[in-house]
Amino acid sequence: MEKIITDDGSVTFRNLDVDECYHTHSGAVEEAYGKHAKPSLVDELSKKQNKIVIFDVCFGLGYNSAAAIDIIKKTNPNCSIIIYGFENDQIILDKIYEVDPKFESYNLIKKAAKSHFVQEGTITLKIVLGDAKETIKKIEELADAVFFDPFSPKKSPYMWETDFFNTIAEKMKKGRVLTTYSCARVVRDNLKSAGFEVKNGPVIGRRSPSTIAIKI
Repeated sequence: MEKIITDDGSVTFRNLDVDECYHTHSGAVEEAYGKHAKPSLVDELSKKQNKIVIFDVCFGLGYNSAAAIDIIKKTNPNCSIIIYGFENDQIILDKIYEVDPKFESYNLIKKAAKSHFVQEGTITLKIVLGDAKETIKKIEELADAVFFDPFSPKKSPYMWETDFFNTIAEKMKKGRVLTTYSCARVVRDNLKSAGFEVKNGPVIGRRSPSTIAIKI
């Protein structure tokens, strides 16, 4: 792992085996809020319901989950938040102890990285180790939002196949949002094949937009 300081001052890492960074160079924290937490509309959902279930696929440093917790708690402090963080690499989880991003909830992420489970107040966070394509099938709850953040389709095509998107769709509530940074044609085609409506997401850190996929 190579440590990298992004343009907003937050830390990410480059996985040297894959030769890709976990976040955009323009800002790791900025990306977590701008491409995932806010476009997922979890804060808006928390105005209507008192329980939010999030699937964070390829949990990494946990920035996406931390951003979601922060914006939900600012909108509805009493909202129950349940997060399943799917990750297959303990090495990146260990790196959580080496960073201190500006999330109010990041201490919860650090606790979860150690024990793989934390429950404090209205927040429950469980890190599920293993192949997400298989472990996600064991989760009984349906997601209100999915943060989909694997390495790129070029480097990790296995994670972007239609069969996985089919499984995720089955585990989501109707009308809920999947967010991802990729706008690759194959990704959007596979999402559509799995029954999602696909839209352009925010443009952050690159010329092309991210992707918002709505469970039909």
